[in-house]
Amino acid sequence: MNSAPIKSFAERFARLPDPRRQRTQRHQLLDILAIAILGTLCGADSWVDIADFGRAKEDWLRQFLELPNGIPSHDTFGRVFARLDPEAFRACFLDFVHDVRDLTQDRIIAIDGKTLRGSHNHSSGQKPIHLVSAWAAADHLVLGQVKVDDKSNEITAIPQLLHLLDISDCVVTLDAMGCQREIAQQITQQGGDYVLALKGNQGRLAEMVCDIFRYAEADNYAQVGEQGAYKTVNKGHGRIEIRQCWVLSDPKHLEYLQTVAYWPRLTSIVKVTSERRIGGTASCETRYYLTSLPGDARRLLQAVRKHWSIENELHWVLDIAFLEDKNRTYKDHAPENLAILRKLALNLLAQEKTAKCGTKGKRLQAGWDYDYLLKVISI
Repeated sequence: MNSAPIKSFAERFARLPDPRRQRTQRHQLLDILAIAILGTLCGADSWVDIADFGRAKEDWLRQFLELPNGIPSHDTFGRVFARLDPEAFRACFLDFVHDVRDLTQDRIIAIDGKTLRGSHNHSSGQKPIHLVSAWAAADHLVLGQVKVDDKSNEITAIPQLLHLLDISDCVVTLDAMGCQREIAQQITQQGGDYVLALKGNQGRLAEMVCDIFRYAEADNYAQVGEQGAYKTVNKGHGRIEIRQCWVLSDPKHLEYLQTVAYWPRLTSIVKVTSERRIGGTASCETRYYLTSLPGDARRLLQAVRKHWSIENELHWVLDIAFLEDKNRTYKDHAPENLAILRKLALNLLAQEKTAKCGTKGKRLQAGWDYDYLLKVISI
């Protein structure tokens, strides 16, 4: 069997520093990493699962791993990943993303946070960790992650994540937590554009934007240009969803807003309404945004919708296909490093296009079919 793809893939992590003392190294670090990555691809969700995978596939693994003392125990996997430097591991992950990254034309990057609910330890008072991730929506690719400091929040983690990314010519979308002038400034300085959800955390500014759209609506949006309004209607599964977007780019409006606080390269303000009808029940939600993009309502509505794919296609998939929230790994760096393993596996599986099934089905197929696993690793 041709094991070159797996050897080549494992070598991507050869520069990772080994956190163990040399006298305690019964197993090679590269062997541990390779088994953990392959096991995660093949359906393993815990250190016990990964060790079981290694023992079940030991004969096959010996074709390309040295395994001088056999398959490591689940305790060994847990100890190594608890001590492994997450920044160094993340750097290897980013190098891999750089190698496979080929973003499509819309180049929308959604940034959002997720709490690993099972990573707490009540006996020591340890709270669950919170990670902020960047997601290339159209390409189903995780671009990076940063852990939120225990005594901080996403506002401090988002700039760290942005520094790791190449966002030139990309549109970065953020929810209200990330609607900060400093973050908008950083995005534009790095060559990107922003679409930021606006809520009450910006106080008077949010009220002013609402007032401007209220006056525009009373005037039947007479100041909205041909591209400044867009509507979509989607039907299916017994429901109707109607989305409408209006964009105002009048310099007078923007100058008025800038009297409250200066927003870098603010070009347009956006209003989006989402109406859902199920049977005789209807619900409607209105959201407002600040953006550096010009007044193209169709493009902006697409950016807003693509932002929510980070919830539906990343966070939800991690919970359903990888059982992330149920995982009780909590010691030291282990939960953060295990999250990197999951996202690495998700990226590889998403780039493999021949299997016509979901992520969970692809993981099963990788565990059953060596040829398919090699195909995934060869991405």
